[in-house]
Amino acid sequence: MVPDTRGYFSTLVGDGRPLISLTAICLALAGGFAIFQSASGEFLPHDTAYLGMSTRELCGIDQCRIVHFMFHDRVSFGGSLIAIAAMYLWMAEFPLRAGEAWAWWTLAASGALGFGSFLTYLGYGYLDTWHGVATLFLLPCFVGGLAMTWKLVRGQAGYKLPWPAWRSTAGRGRALMLTAGALMIVAGVTIQIIGMTTVFVPTDLAFMGLTREQIAAINPRLIPLIAHDRAGFGGGVATAGLLVLGSVWWGRPSKSLWQALLVGGIAGWGCAIGIHPIIGYTSAIHVGPAIGVAALYFMGLGMMGRGAGV
Repeated sequence: MVPDTRGYFSTLVGDGRPLISLTAICLALAGGFAIFQSASGEFLPHDTAYLGMSTRELCGIDQCRIVHFMFHDRVSFGGSLIAIAAMYLWMAEFPLRAGEAWAWWTLAASGALGFGSFLTYLGYGYLDTWHGVATLFLLPCFVGGLAMTWKLVRGQAGYKLPWPAWRSTAGRGRALMLTAGALMIVAGVTIQIIGMTTVFVPTDLAFMGLTREQIAAINPRLIPLIAHDRAGFGGGVATAGLLVLGSVWWGRPSKSLWQALLVGGIAGWGCAIGIHPIIGYTSAIHVGPAIGVAALYFMGLGMMGRGAGV
């Protein structure tokens, strides 16, 4: 009988892709927890400690609209994390396994954008310790996975759709998806900038029925906490948009890619749009652009699927 000489840790991490997949699973769990926590109607313990107010106390002010506004950002953030996780799992199992260089570089760029968004706290001054601990755990896992999977990359260029094929149903669908991905990046970066600076747009204040000064007067730590949620959500949207853009541009059309984009789209857009009617934030100026980009996304995805025979 030949002895099994495999090492425990080397077998678990394999070629590095399991570390990318583990990062994805943790992100999906974190996103699900953010949605669940918001649905429970309670702040996280460190949020309560930072504010010095419970959810119930804050909910007793302004007909609970401040709390609802905060939860709408958190649910949207949770959906974006699940969307990112769906794309990470697909990339680790399919294009990265095949040694396609574009997948490695797209993962690296998305990691720099996503993990780098943690540093936006420098703009609003609230250091979320739970977020920090999660980042300290996941970042080495993700970077380690990237370092180990580099040896898989064989310099293979991504799939390039022949120019005449862009006029096909699938080609037009890809164009719509690329447009949606680019708009997601722009929207995400814009939300991050708003989170680090003004924090609110006019429709936000109209929904809450308060001015920025009145919100600060309720609790001077409210605005930094809200800004943290906004900037984090913006980072998630921009990262998801980058993954969509890279995967649709370079990824070979396949059933697996289509399904990953479908799962990510349902999670991301379902949370980002669906939470608004639940809390009564139905301003067309605010929700309209998101609905428009989501329409481009799902129209493009449907056309890609029909053209590819999915």
